[in-house]
Amino acid sequence: MSAPTHAQSDELVPEDETPGAPDPLEAVNPPLESADESALSISLGAKLIVRFVRMHPGPFVLSIVGGVGWAAMIVAASIVLGRVTDEVIEPAFSTGIDGGTVWWAVGALVAVGALRGLAVVVRRWFGSVTEARMQRSLRSAVADRLLSMPMGSYRNRPTGQLLATSDVDVTTATQMLMPLPFSLGVIALVVFSLASLWSADPWFALVAVLLFPTLAWLSRYYTTKVHEPAARVQQKLGRVSAIAHESFDGAMVVKTLAREEAESDRFDAASWDLAQERIGLARMTSIFEPLIIMLPNLGMVTLLLVGAARIESGGTTIGDLVQAVALFGWLAFPMRIVGFLFQSMPRAVVSIARVDDLLAEPEDPAYATTPDPAATPGTDHSDTPGTVTTPLPEGPLSLELDDVRFGFGGTEVLRGVSFAARPGEVLALVGSTGSGKSTLVNLLAHLDRPTSGTIRLGGVDTDELDPDELRSAISVAFQESYLFARSIADNIALGRQVSEEETERALKRSLAKGFVEELPDGSGTVVGERGVTLSGGQRQRVALARALAGSPRVVIADDATSAVDPVVESQILETLRDGDTTMLVVAHRLSTITLADRIVHMRDGRVRAVGTHRELLDDPDYVALVTAYERDELLASAGEDGSP
Repeated sequence: MSAPTHAQSDELVPEDETPGAPDPLEAVNPPLESADESALSISLGAKLIVRFVRMHPGPFVLSIVGGVGWAAMIVAASIVLGRVTDEVIEPAFSTGIDGGTVWWAVGALVAVGALRGLAVVVRRWFGSVTEARMQRSLRSAVADRLLSMPMGSYRNRPTGQLLATSDVDVTTATQMLMPLPFSLGVIALVVFSLASLWSADPWFALVAVLLFPTLAWLSRYYTTKVHEPAARVQQKLGRVSAIAHESFDGAMVVKTLAREEAESDRFDAASWDLAQERIGLARMTSIFEPLIIMLPNLGMVTLLLVGAARIESGGTTIGDLVQAVALFGWLAFPMRIVGFLFQSMPRAVVSIARVDDLLAEPEDPAYATTPDPAATPGTDHSDTPGTVTTPLPEGPLSLELDDVRFGFGGTEVLRGVSFAARPGEVLALVGSTGSGKSTLVNLLAHLDRPTSGTIRLGGVDTDELDPDELRSAISVAFQESYLFARSIADNIALGRQVSEEETERALKRSLAKGFVEELPDGSGTVVGERGVTLSGGQRQRVALARALAGSPRVVIADDATSAVDPVVESQILETLRDGDTTMLVVAHRLSTITLADRIVHMRDGRVRAVGTHRELLDDPDYVALVTAYERDELLASAGEDGSP
């Protein structure tokens, strides 16, 4: 695959960006800064290991026991081989031996081999359990934070980066857990081997003393060199995920604008960058890993030369040399696992930093969850939302806004919004694009928090309400009707305790019952991802039924019936006027506006006027707005078939 050409790169620069400008997809989770290479990944990796062990100490300790047991049996096997050489094999060629001695040797070798196999099973089994539980804990913590952080955090983080963090980074951060028990077993093997070699012949131990520090230095040097390339690989991987998600999620826009080739080139450029970083990392790995593997073999050659001289001088026996050679032979492959641990450690440090960066996002108390405290170190979980609350009054609820202001990115979107909806009243919210209607809906749904001002429900400040009671009292249906790849009934309940009767009532009130009954499995019909098997109007009515399920006392509809036929929309609104439900409807159709008891006219983030449709007709701005609405409605009716 060739690198993208310069012409391709120019084509991929969005119109609102300039070459060399910071890429928002890469700025979200920048790689770790380069630290002192002498101790960078070792110290951070050690802290990460301690953190992981504290989360799931039981299986980890058992896996370490298996690793140490494996090391002990390796040394025991080498000792048995040495004794068998001196006491069985060598005498067999000189003086001969009896059968009992042979069976003793065979039994000892079988017993040591069986114990070593058992230790390997324990090490691998509980190592896998530790890794799986650790991944589950981190993924649960990430999911909890994603669900509890305010909407503003989503605006600052591309979805592709969030996907990469919750999947790839979690996996990469925990990959070193599997070789860790083996690596600690190798360290134990080195210690046991030195003691065994010293007891056999101090000269053999001297060869090992020269070898092992060299291996340790090489592994440490390799770790420091690979840190920054590993960070860049994770960063580029997040960018590829972000671009892929944008392209796939916006497939309709890409196809209608015939931008398939441009998007393919953009993805190709990002993939090329990722490939180059991975190739560079692989090049470094291909140099250091063979060195780590080769050193024990060089040590074995040295050992044979030293051993031959020692045997000739009578300083040691053939069995002692066999014991030493066996130990060096068994050390060759395990040292590769230690190299893999050191290789995975810098990537794990980078990945856990990205995970922790996400876990450090502030929680919105209204949507706070209860994550595993060990998975989110440094976070205070003692402040549980809803400990001091005021209950809502019985019956229909009023909805009041008092000098509410809100802004983000240094721009004030809502500027002192004040109005009130009486209990059971239907209020229409109108205004031109950018007037702040959808932002206001987000505030009422507690997806965002006001910069200042107060929102009251039933006369109670919403900040004083129990979050669960607030969410059960207010329900929102958005224009974008997101349905999950589940049945219609599951989409309506969405994990809540909603009875079959409540589901049927919600479908009836949203006028969705008719078409749902015609589906193959009724409300049990699976609608596919995003509800692709339903029309736009049908999706909106199912989403409205979801908002109505559970009998909320305040319903907010953010242009939630825009894809529905105007006649059907009017019928839906009429069914919702039961006097027990307070409604705030963001409307763009004159037919919807005239059904409301009163209308709130917004402009430039402020409330321009509040009154009935007839009263507001004295305002030229309002007249111009509804005239534009009516014109758009007529044009839409002329260009569509009118089907719901």
